[in-house]
Amino acid sequence: MRVARLTLGFVAGAALALAAAALAWADVPTHEPDDMALGSPRAPVTVIEYASVGCPHCAAWNNTIFPAFKAKYILTGRVRYVVREMITGSPEVATAGFMIARCAAPAKYFTVIDDVYRRQAEMFVSGPAAGQVLKEIAKSAGLDETAFEACLDDQKGLDALNARTTRNGQSVASTPTFFVNGRQVPEGEHTLAQLGAAIQAARPIR
Repeated sequence: MRVARLTLGFVAGAALALAAAALAWADVPTHEPDDMALGSPRAPVTVIEYASVGCPHCAAWNNTIFPAFKAKYILTGRVRYVVREMITGSPEVATAGFMIARCAAPAKYFTVIDDVYRRQAEMFVSGPAAGQVLKEIAKSAGLDETAFEACLDDQKGLDALNARTTRNGQSVASTPTFFVNGRQVPEGEHTLAQLGAAIQAARPIR
């Protein structure tokens, strides 16, 4: 399996970026050219989650809170939701998961990361489980075994992920971290009620 090899070129750089991040963050831009987003681009509020598909806390939020958040805010046109990729938790799972999501058709990006989150626990057991699970997720997204292997071997794709991770690591030090209209939501459990209060109080985007 190639997943472990993929991370070697950038883990140190990502760790340095995380270590250099300040404890109190400035506002972040609500649009980046490589953002992956759900919801109406005309929504009055943009919620950004800095997240890693290798992070157990991110998986817990995705699996327990995100469905209600999506129904209440994204599908109703109230929120544009953005994921900004980080490499935290398991770097192998995070790297491979995000690369597969980017290799799939853009419309399948969020389906792939949802699948990775929901099967994350399977990939944390010993043995070859991670590679097999990732291969199955890739197949469900339309990538056969050849495309799966080519995706994980794509140096340009890895470099692009590295660049995004380094940039995003200058804004946050842990995952998940949320921003609402560019302003960080205070640390906590990020319950639906907490995020709802931040959305309700959101200032207009400048």
